[in-house]
Amino acid sequence: MNVRIEESWKKALIQEFDKDYFHKLTDFVREEYNTQTIFPAAKNIFNAFEHTSFENVKVVILGQDPYHGPGQAHGLSFSVPDGVALPPSLINIYKEIEAETGKKMPATGDLTRWADQGVLLLNATLTVRAHNANSHEGRGWEIFTDAVIKTLSDQGKNIVFMLWGSYARKKKVLIDSHKHLILESAHPSPLSAYRGFFGNNHFKQCNEYLKAHGKMPVDW
Repeated sequence: MNVRIEESWKKALIQEFDKDYFHKLTDFVREEYNTQTIFPAAKNIFNAFEHTSFENVKVVILGQDPYHGPGQAHGLSFSVPDGVALPPSLINIYKEIEAETGKKMPATGDLTRWADQGVLLLNATLTVRAHNANSHEGRGWEIFTDAVIKTLSDQGKNIVFMLWGSYARKKKVLIDSHKHLILESAHPSPLSAYRGFFGNNHFKQCNEYLKAHGKMPVDW
């Protein structure tokens, strides 16, 4: 199957695209876009991969599924386009960065600047119906994104995986902890941020690990 995804990812994941689940997923997603309001825009489904090539991945930040409100989702986990109000979880992410680094909270919620530095902002499910969270769960996206994580673990070197919340933390079984750094904590959602996200020191730990392995730290 010819999938419109950045070339290095197409090469790394080529076996996934011809599997039965991916054909079924593609049929389902195409029908959803034809009959429902779906986020993100179809052109942005693989936006995270466009901005962070396979060879350049230094950090993976895993979300669950895209924002389901109009104008929010653009294919990068936790990110919203410039000019869109900051979601509560992203506000808490910015608060933690400020506490760790002293860097003031930016006005924009567009995290493309992270993606362009090698931070793969990956949602486990890449599409969603408007106003209906997790509506595309269990349709095959998770099989695909699990393959993304496993392939990065197997073929990459010294990647930092940030797993926030119980859903993301379950993915650590896919990651070789001898080759990579796994950082786990509560989710940055207002419902859980005070139970271990605030004070997790993940952004500082991440950059220390990257520098220790000869990689450029991320300008958060």
